[in-house]
Amino acid sequence: MANSHLHFNTSIGVKKPENIRNKQQACPFCARDQLTDLIAVDGPIILLKNKYPVLENAFQTVLIETDDCHAELSTYTKAHLHRLIKFGIKHWLEMEETGRYRSVIFFKNHGPLSGGTLAHPHMQIVGLHDIDYKEKVTHEMFEGIVIAAVDGGPRFTLSTKPRVGFYEFNIEMEDSSYQESFSEYLQIAVHYILNHFPFKATSYNVFFHHIDDKIYAKVVSRFVTTPLYIGYGIPQVPNNLEWMAEEVRRIYFNM
Repeated sequence: MANSHLHFNTSIGVKKPENIRNKQQACPFCARDQLTDLIAVDGPIILLKNKYPVLENAFQTVLIETDDCHAELSTYTKAHLHRLIKFGIKHWLEMEETGRYRSVIFFKNHGPLSGGTLAHPHMQIVGLHDIDYKEKVTHEMFEGIVIAAVDGGPRFTLSTKPRVGFYEFNIEMEDSSYQESFSEYLQIAVHYILNHFPFKATSYNVFFHHIDDKIYAKVVSRFVTTPLYIGYGIPQVPNNLEWMAEEVRRIYFNM
């Protein structure tokens, strides 16, 4: 039976460790010899069952990105970046292909305003048994000003019709084969948010979507969510999108 809301198990939620703000909390992902329920391992990259499955009627996994607790996606070497994103996409699509889930979501939290609880770089792949996230996806949320593109390959855009509002970067590629510029555009979006954003930014999310034979990554800078969206579901579009798109081109592509 289809559902519109995920149910959160609070009795499990209160047990989850948190060290984004609580710096005294030990990092469970650093104790690699104590990790259990491993699904796949590629060197420092580990996919395992989530020890705290707070979402009911779902299969939750965690993708530990690296063995370096202080690393961050924007600073990964190109070799590790491609290794990681290829690994994540592979296992995400494989979960989709099992047919066990109504849909499978793949996302990343980073920073105190992202909704995450652990600072160690990680992503999550979650199989939803009775919710299809694609029902709430529209093509226009991936439309935008083109920042960079590869002929016949990935495109990097800044949303002109953002889903939540303000600044959302989109990266897209065909799902038939992995292309390195997809991950490199993704890394640039994250690096820009953390290092060159017009407002001090410490948090972001990455949301992957698999729609109509394409893979999209939506990179969203996170601040306190606007009350107009919370209260009314009305996204806001800033008037300096063209400036920001040109600024990203100037910093990363004018060589």
